[in-house]
Amino acid sequence: MSAAPESATAPATAVAAGAAAERAESRKPVILAVDDDPQVLRAVRRDLRSAYGDRYRVLGASSAADALKILDSLDERGHDPALFLVDQRMPDVTGVEFLLEAVSRFPDARRVLLTAYAETDAAITAINRVRLDYYLLKPWDPPHERLFPVLDDLLSDWLATYRPAYDGIIVAGHLVSPGTHAVRDFFTRNGQPFRFLNVERDPEALTLIAAQPDAALPLVRFPDGAVLSAPSDTALAQRLGLATTASRPHYECVIVGAGPAGLAAGVYSASEGLSTLMLDSRAPGGQAGTSSLIENYLGFPSGLSGGDLTRRATIQASRFGAEILHPVEVVSLTRDDPAKILTLADGTEISAETVLLATGVSYNRLEAPGADRFEGAGLYYGAATTESSACISQHVFIVGGANSAGQAAVHFAKYAARVTILVRAESLDASMSRYLIDEIDRTPNIEVRVRTTVVRLDGDDHLEQLTLHDATTGEDTPVPARFMFTFIGARPHTDWLSGVVERDEYGFVLTGSDLIANGGELPAEWSLERAPYPLETSVPGVFAAGDVRAHSVKRVASGVGEGAMAVSLIHRYRSMG
Repeated sequence: MSAAPESATAPATAVAAGAAAERAESRKPVILAVDDDPQVLRAVRRDLRSAYGDRYRVLGASSAADALKILDSLDERGHDPALFLVDQRMPDVTGVEFLLEAVSRFPDARRVLLTAYAETDAAITAINRVRLDYYLLKPWDPPHERLFPVLDDLLSDWLATYRPAYDGIIVAGHLVSPGTHAVRDFFTRNGQPFRFLNVERDPEALTLIAAQPDAALPLVRFPDGAVLSAPSDTALAQRLGLATTASRPHYECVIVGAGPAGLAAGVYSASEGLSTLMLDSRAPGGQAGTSSLIENYLGFPSGLSGGDLTRRATIQASRFGAEILHPVEVVSLTRDDPAKILTLADGTEISAETVLLATGVSYNRLEAPGADRFEGAGLYYGAATTESSACISQHVFIVGGANSAGQAAVHFAKYAARVTILVRAESLDASMSRYLIDEIDRTPNIEVRVRTTVVRLDGDDHLEQLTLHDATTGEDTPVPARFMFTFIGARPHTDWLSGVVERDEYGFVLTGSDLIANGGELPAEWSLERAPYPLETSVPGVFAAGDVRAHSVKRVASGVGEGAMAVSLIHRYRSMG
């Protein structure tokens, strides 16, 4: 048989290649630009395609009506817009009015308003009505300075939560159980997408269990087919390829803890050229990393989640050269002047010229019968946003009256049928920011019960009932409950520092002038003639920042500021002793 003529095969090959390219292009997430000025629209699309055309499909519309038709088409085909870049001043509708309609269809898309005028009122209106992400003035030249950095951040945020058709990690377990919660929480804190299968109702979960008849739950299946049974954090970290081993034996700065204070210190230390190692026992972010929305952090008028803040800071620290190891637990600190030796749980020793303690705090355990039994099985300490989907249509109880409790209540109100905040005090006014109190008042499915405490927890294999004590009436009342999140007080992670650095009676690390007592006497272990620097502990060259430090302000911004300040003091220590 003779070969087909080249003229016959070439067009067929070209057609097939073109069809494949068209399919690949159609699967890209969409960036939609809307502007009634044809010249501006052409310029926007040109710049967007030059920077993002390889990863996104850039579409344009010259009116809100045309843009809505594009959204209809995207919706029909199941395609996801990643970002809307919309002109505010259009003849048919305003940009804000268009965004109201657009985000009702695609609530996860990022939103940028574009205008030739400094319309502050329009920006504030957009922030309040459509959660505007950014307000950009024309012209945006040069785009690599005024346009692309803004969109890079927004698209990075969108990608962090984007969930396309899924073929990744699967977790199979009971909906409410300590082991399942620990695995799901680990993946969530580390920004690792996964799909959860409830063994009580998902046939796919039962198939997975049948293939592993002797395995303990939860089961974790990876894309390559490997299955882990009831894995520890360490086993999951190894499987994900997370770094848990330091690349060198000695560092100029070792930071223990990667919450806001530790991350800020990591960014500044590494950017100043210091060899920097960051260690965290779980995952970067600390308590702040679990916050669903931080609305009063400077520079983010629409707020940002703790996960977004953590991810941005972690990338920033890594870009400057900081090494970040997790989950890695530090178990002791010893002096080998002028060096300090940190010993890890696996016996590894790391030497440091300077050390920053930024281990933060954890919420106090609930002192009520049944609390220990149901931890991770209906009772959670902190904002366990991992459990958000499990709380759909449930009654969720929040214990505590500070900002973290308020943020959690607002978050879970989006999923739960009802949220009840239990406060021991007379009101929220003494401990919660006004903006959160106002938001709670505006949210119809949140109620606040004051002068109320939890005195008992009951259930079988998971939480089923709470007994609430009303201090006003003196009555104890049983109420059905499956989910309770507590935010009561805090304790520092400092037991491993006992006998090494001075702490107060609650375990918080003493620094600076707090170390000087009895008329100005320095601690007995202090070996220098000078007084300790403001954030320096009783061991020269060891500093503390953030929530772990005695008398610190327990706020994200304060922790970030102290982390940055600690690095300047570390520089002073290294140059002057």
